[in-house]
Amino acid sequence: MERSVILRPLLTEKSYATIQDKKYTFIVAKDANKTEIKLEIEKRFDVQVEKVNTLNCHGKLKRMGRTQGYTSDYKKAVVTLKKDSKGIAFFESLQ
Repeated sequence: MERSVILRPLLTEKSYATIQDKKYTFIVAKDANKTEIKLEIEKRFDVQVEKVNTLNCHGKLKRMGRTQGYTSDYKKAVVTLKKDSKGIAFFESLQ
């Protein structure tokens, strides 16, 4: 069974603002590297990737009454497409 590198898109105000610059944000597997992410994006969406920036995000402290815990850690990837590449249809329909 093949593991999925891309888990889901990350839709925030900041990520919406970067769509017009052909920058798309995804939550990816924690052990995925930039090359794997680039190949997966190009294969899945049929686009040309210029670069990939990754960030390891730590979970936030959440409290409910006197009980507390942390949300899950995750890895975020910001994918920049080449200027002559077409956009990703899923994100284009959101604008």
